Amino acid sequence: MEFSKKLQQLPTQFFAALVQKVNSALAEGRDVINLGQGNPDQPTPPHIIKALQQAAENPQHHKYSPFRGIAELRQAAADFYKREYNVDIDPNTEVAILGGTKIGLVELPLAVLNPGDYMLLPDPGYPDYLSGVVLGDVNFDVMPLFAENAFLPDYKALSDEVKARAKLLYLNYPNNPTGGTATLEFFEETARFAKEHNIIVSHDFAYGAIGFDGNKPVSFLQAAGAKDVGIEMYTLSKTFNMAGWRIGFAVGNAKIIEAINVIQDHLFCSQFPAVQQAAAIALTSSQKCAIELRATYERRRNVLVEEAQRIGWQVTAPKGSFFAWLPVPVGYTSEQFAELLLDKADIAVAAGNGFGKYGEGYVRVGLLVSEERLREAVIRIEKLNLFK
Repeated sequence: MEFSKKLQQLPTQFFAALVQKVNSALAEGRDVINLGQGNPDQPTPPHIIKALQQAAENPQHHKYSPFRGIAELRQAAADFYKREYNVDIDPNTEVAILGGTKIGLVELPLAVLNPGDYMLLPDPGYPDYLSGVVLGDVNFDVMPLFAENAFLPDYKALSDEVKARAKLLYLNYPNNPTGGTATLEFFEETARFAKEHNIIVSHDFAYGAIGFDGNKPVSFLQAAGAKDVGIEMYTLSKTFNMAGWRIGFAVGNAKIIEAINVIQDHLFCSQFPAVQQAAAIALTSSQKCAIELRATYERRRNVLVEEAQRIGWQVTAPKGSFFAWLPVPVGYTSEQFAELLLDKADIAVAAGNGFGKYGEGYVRVGLLVSEERLREAVIRIEKLNLFK
């Protein structure tokens, strides 16, 4: 048996390859500080776990879920957006329940584009966006993200040809991998740009709860006209340390949400209802746990940046997400630097070129280990005498 041509065309799973390298080093007994992962290191808050336990004991939740999710979770998503962002969401027509937002991001091109159509992707960007390109038989152009533009795409720099053929645009702020954040003004510009060129917008709001220095990340749907052209995808993975629970949702434009729901009608039977019930509790109960988690990441960020600058590594503090986007030293490519750190210092980082052409020259570091381990990581790097 051979894999189908479609499977053969899929890109190599970047994070799977990274995990394999780390596991090989660990199997050798090495003390690897893994800064390459994007997996939250803290447990799910107890009140959410208790909600799951109670819901799991209800026999009604042992049956198939409604195809489009339980009403309680759709309402909770709407209530969450009203409370957090003052955005009105119709729980019946403007919410799609997702088995984690990765599913939504990969399936959206299949739902709203035709083979041969074009979409716009940020570069650097989340590698799994490319999976939807291949599975949807579509093409893509990139929007380079540069530090000098705060890692925001410059729509004016796109050619007329690119703007004319684009039918779907992906954004992600706070940004993975750069840690950049977006302003309301940028999102309003995006909505105008999308409306002018008849482009659908999907904003990946995975790190929506993680903004630093007292700045709360902005929702795309807060921008005037945003719901006319697009949707936003929100995962509970990062806000509530629920990565393994695989639960999230999309909200926004009713026609786009319906397209997602229709394709999911054929692919899934939604999520285990008890998980959905617990997710509803997470969204509607006290957000103290999310606030404390953000503070934890901010402390870790501060330690990393202070220590890096102490050894002469000129880094910029990320404004959001739980990643830092750090320049590689002169004379190294992203991959060479990442390999050096693993081989000589037992530190795993994600090479920037794994996130796209314009990621070259950087490595992504996750703030997903303790402050002590972050300090130790920088001390190990200091011993390599790379920064003068």
